[in-house]
Order: sequence, then C-alpha cells, then structure tokens
Amino acid sequence: MPTSDDGVEEINEHSFEKVKQKLKDRSKKVRETKEKTKKIISEQAEKIAKQAEEHEKFINKVTYLCGVLGFGGFCFLLGARPQDVPYVYCLFYVIFVPLRWIYYRYKKWHYYLLDFCYYANTIFLVTLLMYPRNEKLFMVCFSFAEGPLAWAIIVWRCSLVFNSIDKITSVLIHLLPGLVFFTIRWWNPITFAAMHPEGTARRVSWPYVENKSYLWTWLFVVPLIAYTLWQILYFLIVNVLRRQRFLRDPEVMTSYRELSKKAQKANNIWWRLSGILGDQNRMLMYILLQALFTVATMALTVPIFLSYELHVVFQILKVSAAVWNGGSFVLDVMPRQVIQKEKKKTDMNPLETQLNESSPLKSPVQNSPTGGCPGTPDSPSVENSQMGGYLDTPKMSG
Repeated sequence: MPTSDDGVEEINEHSFEKVKQKLKDRSKKVRETKEKTKKIISEQAEKIAKQAEEHEKFINKVTYLCGVLGFGGFCFLLGARPQDVPYVYCLFYVIFVPLRWIYYRYKKWHYYLLDFCYYANTIFLVTLLMYPRNEKLFMVCFSFAEGPLAWAIIVWRCSLVFNSIDKITSVLIHLLPGLVFFTIRWWNPITFAAMHPEGTARRVSWPYVENKSYLWTWLFVVPLIAYTLWQILYFLIVNVLRRQRFLRDPEVMTSYRELSKKAQKANNIWWRLSGILGDQNRMLMYILLQALFTVATMALTVPIFLSYELHVVFQILKVSAAVWNGGSFVLDVMPRQVIQKEKKKTDMNPLETQLNESSPLKSPVQNSPTGGCPGTPDSPSVENSQMGGYLDTPKMSG
C-alpha cells in the first residue's frame, strides 16, 4: 500500500520534470530567437553592403564632403568649446562602432573588434559618462590613449582619407581619445576655474600630481595590468573558444592573421622577428612584440603627462602622421586599386558575353536543331559555372 511519503515524492519528481521541461523549452525558444535575430542582422548587413557597392562613387563623394566639413567643424569646436570635445567623442563611439560591427561582420572581419583599441575605447566611454572626475581612472585612460593607441597611428600607418568611412573611423578610434584627454587635462575651463584661485597666474593642470610613485602606479603599472587582462581574454577567445571556427573558415580575419599575411608577403622585419622561435611559435612572438610595444609606449606617457609643451607637440605629430599616411594612400595606393578594379571589370566582360550568348533567352542557338543542348560550344561549361564563387559577394560569417 503506497504511503503518503511516496505520494509526496512522486509529486516532487513530477514537479521537477515539469520545471526541467519548461527550462528546456525556454532554452530552445531563446536559441531560436537568437538564430532569427542573427539571420535578420546578417541579411540586413548584406543588403546594405550590396547597395553601397552599387552606389560607390556617390557614397565616396558624400563621405569626402562630410569628412572635410566634419574635420573643420571639429577643429573649430576644439578651439571654441574644448569642454564639449568629450561629448563629441562619446557620440562618435555609440554611432560608428556599431556601424563598423555591421560592416565588418559582413566582411568576416568582426573579430577585429576584440582588439585592444576597442577594449580601451570602451573603458574611455564608461569613464567619461560615469566617472568623469575620477583622477585614477583618468590617468589609466590617459596612458591607454597617449600610449599604445596614439603610437599605433604612426607604427601601423593609420591613414586619414576623407572619402573612406572605414579609414576615417580607424583614425578617429586612435586619435580622438588622446585629444579628449588633452583637452580635459589642459584646456577645460571648469578645471581651470577649480585649479586657479583668483590672483594667481600659475598654470595648474588636472589632475595635479606631485608624487612620482603615484604617477608611475596609475600611468604605467595599473594600465599594464589592465592590458595583460585584455591579452589573456583575447587569447582565450581567439585561440581556445573560437579556434575551431577559425580553422573551419580561413576567410575570417583577426589582427594576427592580417598582420602575418601582410608581413609574410612583404618579408619585412616583423615577419623575421616573429619567426625567431620558429613558425610554430609566431603567435607567441607576436604577443611578446605587442607587449614590448605596449610597455615602451606606456612609459612614454609619463613625460607627456607632465609637460604641456611636449603634449602639444605630440598632438601635432599624431595628426601629421595620419594626414601624411592619408596622402600616401591617395597618391600611391588608390591609383593601383583603380587600375586593378578596371582590369577585373575588363576580365569579367568576356565572361559575361559568353554567359549571355549561352543563355537560352538570348542565344540564337535556341532555334537551331541542337537547341543549345549541353556539350555544345554554346552551352556554359563547368568552368564558367564555378565562377559563381568569384562573382558573388562574401556571405556573412556565423
């Protein structure tokens, strides 16, 4: 005879199974919603990219106009209302970084958004919006902005090209943070009012730091710890969690893949240095070289932080490098790209003619006794049909 305890146990077991089933159903629903959302975003990104390709010349002209006007407007704002520059930066970040993600996802470049510059820019955004008067956070951000990000403009040749949204965005991601923290430190009227008592002419910056150990701690040691944390996370995501994804699809790009590809092609110093420990350890050497670059550039932020004159010279150097690289790109690289594009179009024309001639709607063979059957010279060959992969635009990555 079943006891009351058995009944209770049976009810509990039934309730547990019910809850378990509910959780399974909910989990399934969440997965389906996630897949649907991903599919919609992918389709929209592909649609936008295709439309952009169709109207490339017009978009380039509009981009050039907006780029030049925007640059001029920013220069005016920098002189007239430097205290508003941080808000311009925040607006730029929340608009252009999501747009870049959409475009990069379409191109299978979205893992670039795991790079240190985006990690640092996210910290800048949080600091400016939530902790604008926190001196320690300001110094960490200053080290990131005027250290690795600023020197990347010079070392990695970021180019200010006004007719390219992608290149303008890349330059601003590396250039704007330094200008933001420059204005906060030296040109902010609110800071001046707080730091300049009436009757004194001495220029005092914010934050005002006299203790050298405090300076090195927050401009070098703490930023280096934050960088190391990013490097560990990056390695885990790219080399452990998403490793199979990269092995399955060689078109998916990361910074390491792109730099390795370019360095190998050019056979330059970076390729030779990264191969010191052998081909199997190139990733390790890349991490070590990047770490050395970060340590060196962060150490240089200390004298820049202490000297207004040196900081002004550094701003001029960064802008000059971006403009110079942009000029080199426009005069040296773009003409070659145009020639290659025209050559590609010329190579495609005979193929299109052949496909049109072989089409049953346009080919005169359709009225002939053979009827344009497979195997005749007028039917498209297997070789031509395989060109579909070349003609199609890249698909979205998963």
